[in-house]
Amino acid sequence: MTQAAHHGPLSFLNTDGRSHPVENAFALVTLLLGAIAALTAISPGLHVVSSWVGLVGIATGGWGQMISATTAERFVLVIGLGAAAVGFYLGVAHGGLYG
Repeated sequence: MTQAAHHGPLSFLNTDGRSHPVENAFALVTLLLGAIAALTAISPGLHVVSSWVGLVGIATGGWGQMISATTAERFVLVIGLGAAAVGFYLGVAHGGLYG
């Protein structure tokens, strides 16, 4: 008898048919942190926010890459890591972590 498919909001990340709540959480948190870091890096006055959020996004994305189970999770992690890195680097260029 086959298992019933779990169709939740993150089911697109579970391409192997298994549920990966921790890995999915790392992927989405990294994507969210990357978006915040990249968007706040636009304003030089928010360099402290963009650099710290970018640094945390790089850390969560790196750990998420280590524990990821599916290609879809890795795809989301790489997008979030790229955005977090851009936000971090621009935040450091505008004044750094401590302002």
